[in-house]
Amino acid sequence: MNESLAAIVFTVLTGIVMIFQGCLALGLPWGKASMGGKYPGKYPPKMKAVAIINMVILGLFAAIVLSKADLLFPQLKSISNIGIWFVVAFMLVGTVLNTITPSKIERIWAPVALFQLITSLIMAIS
Repeated sequence: MNESLAAIVFTVLTGIVMIFQGCLALGLPWGKASMGGKYPGKYPPKMKAVAIINMVILGLFAAIVLSKADLLFPQLKSISNIGIWFVVAFMLVGTVLNTITPSKIERIWAPVALFQLITSLIMAIS
């Protein structure tokens, strides 16, 4: 897989996760598919804030990946070579957590996180 394709796949998958987090923040009752199912139904206000923070972090990660691939955000190029390793580490943790979660429905995110991990690793070693 070439760098541009890896960056695009990563960004699309990250966008899907960001939409999901946004839906949680807006009060959709999908809490069972997140955070180990600890908050089934609608997120409480504190967790809605966490979902918004997650969206911001994921957006930054997508920007780092796109910059590393020379597709967008040239102003981030200087930090993308280091930042990409934070993305890889985050996606590794996410893959593990989504695989071992007690919430069966949340495990649907494990393949997404795995593809994010693979594509971010492609970017990191390129």
